[in-house]
This record gives sequence, structure tokens and C-alpha cells, in this order.
Amino acid sequence: MAEVAFIGLGVMGFNMAGHLACEGHSVRVYNRSPGRVALWCDEFGGDAFDTPREAAEGAEFVMVCVGNDDDLRAVLLGADGAFAGMAPGSILVDHTTASADVAREMAVLAAERELGFLDAPVSGGQAGAEAGMLSVMVGGEKAFYDRAAPVIDSYAKMIRLMGPVGSGQLTKMVNQICVGGLLQGLAEALHFAQCAGLDPLGAMEVISKGAAQSWQLEHRHQTMLDGKFDFGFAVDWMRKDLSIILDEAAHNGAQLPVTALVDQFYAEVQAMGGGRWDTSSLIARLKKPA
Repeated sequence: MAEVAFIGLGVMGFNMAGHLACEGHSVRVYNRSPGRVALWCDEFGGDAFDTPREAAEGAEFVMVCVGNDDDLRAVLLGADGAFAGMAPGSILVDHTTASADVAREMAVLAAERELGFLDAPVSGGQAGAEAGMLSVMVGGEKAFYDRAAPVIDSYAKMIRLMGPVGSGQLTKMVNQICVGGLLQGLAEALHFAQCAGLDPLGAMEVISKGAAQSWQLEHRHQTMLDGKFDFGFAVDWMRKDLSIILDEAAHNGAQLPVTALVDQFYAEVQAMGGGRWDTSSLIARLKKPA
């Protein structure tokens, strides 16, 4: 069992840190909102600290799951940042969905302190975090990965080293490209079924046993038809991810016309007041037949 610090107790981090505690690891936690820390400690025990540096002191592994590039820099750098508290030889595992550039930047700074660094974004949403069944895509040195993987396994159903630092974030971009396109396709399919006078639930049941099957179809078609969009990953966060993807594509030459279009559609959902709706809310911009 390892001494682990977990920084960031949001929708994902709260449960991921909880699985670490339930597996028997000694878990030290920090979150910018103290209320989340109190809730977590009430449920899982562990030790709470006032700064990332204090949480990281004495930890062999420091896991981070925050919002974006700037949030990551805020909790890692400076006198109260996690890097300042980590001992040489310890490993920082960043579960934030962020840019590949910030992963490479943080890896250089970690190496200067003789620390290991892995970028390890996750997929599976809130339900996956709660069940401890996340997919974790990792970038970094194999030696660091081999040490960290048994700890990450506490909340994962799949872990894979994808290449050097930044590769985890690039793989997460691949994931988000797929998710956005699939959800737009599902929204249009449901809308078309309604306009054609079909039973959309029956149509989904039939096609879910064929080539159109997907996680989104299986888990979201009913809630999309019901106009319920409170199932985890928010539109605001998806637009952050898509912005990172489109910036990366501008550098590597990838052509992403559908991804760019889906990003515009999510902007429309935000304009409708749906920034905190989950990503299946793409259907809300399509009018149902009268």
C-alpha cells in the first residue's frame, strides 16, 4: 500500500480518491473548496491539508485532477504547490484533461526536481469514477508508469502507456473527438425518428443490436428523449476540451471538420443556458415535431 496525495476532489477526483482509500492506500487530500474536503473525509477518512504542498509532503504518488492548464499550474507550482512538497523520486500523476503542451512543460519542471511525471487523463465519466471503472491513457517514461500503474488500478478498468509525455493527453483528444461526433449523430438519429413518425425507443432498441451500437446509444437515448441532461460531464467542460483539440489540430495538420461543427453546436447549447447540462444535450438544439 502506498502513501498517496490526491489534489482535486471534483466530480471525478472525489470518487477516484475514495477508491484509493477503500483499497487500503493512505490518502492525503487537498481541494480548493474546503467543503468537498470535509465531505470526503467524512466518507472515507484520510487526512486533509490546507495547501497542495502540505498534502504532497511524504507522498510517494501525487494524483491531480483539476479543471484545465491554468488550474494545473496553480496547484503544482509556487511555494505552496505540490512540486514544492514532493521528495525526489516521487511521482506526479496528472489526471486533468489538459493540453499536451502543459504536460510537457510540467514534466520538464518535475525532472528538474528529480520527480517523475505522467499525464494520465481518464474516460468513463462520473459513473466510471463512482464504479472505479475508468479508462486511463498515460504518457511518460515506462519506469514511472510501471510504478504508478498498480495504484492507478484502484479506479481503472483499463490502463495503457501510450508513449512519451503528452501522449496521454493526445489520446484523450482522440476520445473526445469520437464522443462529440457520436453524440451529434445520436441526437440527429433520434430527431429523425421522431420526424418520421417512428417510435424512437423502438428504433434505438433495434439498431443497438447492430452496427450502430455505442455506449452513448445504450445509456443516453432515453434521457435525451426525456430532455434530462444532468448526467455528469458538462458542456462547458466539453467546449474546453474541444478548444484544446482544435488548437492541437492546427499545429499537427489534422482535418477535423465534424469536430469543429460539433463545437459550434455546443456553443449554441451554451447560448440556450445549457453550459452545465451534460454533453448529450446536443439534441436540445433540434426541434421536436409539433
